[in-house]
Amino acid sequence: MKKMFTSFLFFLLFTLGSHADNGKKVFETYCWGCHHQTAMAFGPSFTTIASKRTAQEIEAMITDPEGVSKVFGYKRNAMPALKLKAEELQAITAYILSFRNVANENNTSKKEQNKTIIEEPYPNIAITKETH
Repeated sequence: MKKMFTSFLFFLLFTLGSHADNGKKVFETYCWGCHHQTAMAFGPSFTTIASKRTAQEIEAMITDPEGVSKVFGYKRNAMPALKLKAEELQAITAYILSFRNVANENNTSKKEQNKTIIEEPYPNIAITKETH
């Protein structure tokens, strides 16, 4: 049983890695003109998409962007519907979602940059004020 579980886990990791590699190829073929992995281009970056959307929402936006845009409440849509094979759709979705960690890291570092760190606390005026 343990051997079977280990084999399944290895297969799963190999498949996910394979999807990411194939996803990069799909990105380079269909998406790079409008999207970038971590920077805003004509369309949102993959880090932005990955931080806001589920796999199902990403797949729906790729296959039916006009319909999904209406559901999301967008007034317009510039993305064309892509006719991808099921493997390509899964691969690009996995590739986009692989940037979720990048988005989380960026948000954490921005929060850290915005923190005000006080080396020494302000003196308590009530305590240090002399009474007459």
